[in-house]
Amino acid sequence: MKTLKNFTCCNLKNKNMKTLKFHSLPVSAVILYMGFAYYSTIFIFIQDWLSLKSSAGLFNALVFSCLAFMCVVSFVSCVVTDPGHIPAHFVPEIEDGCVSELGSKRNSVNLNLRYCDKCSLHKPPRAHHCRVCKRCVLRMDHHCLWINNCVGFSNYKPFVLLIFYAAISCIYSMVVITSVALQKDREVIGWSYLKIFCITCGSITAVFCITLASLLVWHLYLLTHNMTTIEYHEGVRAKWLARKSGQSYHHPFDLGVYKNLIMILGPNKLKWLWPTAVGHLRDGISFPTSRGTP
Repeated sequence: MKTLKNFTCCNLKNKNMKTLKFHSLPVSAVILYMGFAYYSTIFIFIQDWLSLKSSAGLFNALVFSCLAFMCVVSFVSCVVTDPGHIPAHFVPEIEDGCVSELGSKRNSVNLNLRYCDKCSLHKPPRAHHCRVCKRCVLRMDHHCLWINNCVGFSNYKPFVLLIFYAAISCIYSMVVITSVALQKDREVIGWSYLKIFCITCGSITAVFCITLASLLVWHLYLLTHNMTTIEYHEGVRAKWLARKSGQSYHHPFDLGVYKNLIMILGPNKLKWLWPTAVGHLRDGISFPTSRGTP
């Protein structure tokens, strides 16, 4: 009975922690904007452009609803999924130390670089300490204010898919808004107000389109190179040091485009675009390298 009670308490605590993730102003702002964008695109712009009573209007509304649904699923997954924490029993092996994060020291064993003084824990390869979360995160990419969470080993796939679906949704919404604004036969009472609303929403959506498209291109680059944002910046310095010493640098975790993709998205291509399909992920402590599996 005591064990069952402790288990129940732990489950309730975890649920409360996940719920608290949504108690953030940036997260609330994202939710409000998603709701506003969905409502205005379907019930104002598509309705005005094609009418929701027409087959074309219903089709466009259905497509946008599917994109919005995938955005919500990806967003919730990013917020509630633990990016990955270091197990308390983790002790690095000598073989793990041969993969140093600095290209100039890739063949040396330096456990001091893999120890976190703040957490008092050894860090596996690719793990970093987050000053916001106040703990070490496995395969940390960065801390994202808009999901009130770190982007790491366990939630990187839903994060990339969130950007992917959000970018497509914004582009789709932009096309709909532009189509409404370019309609010629406008002698309807109140069109001037709708035009102002179109220009305002179109300007905001255009900014989001550019931002999200740029972010998507960036993370597709990282994804195809099996690299995190932190590792990219470390790699820039490593390349400079390698050139300075007359050597070449290669990111040790880059296995080739296809293998890099299945490392994050999974071996089943049918599940690549589903944000919660992360059953292929291992422990986040060891990673295969281009020079062999550590």
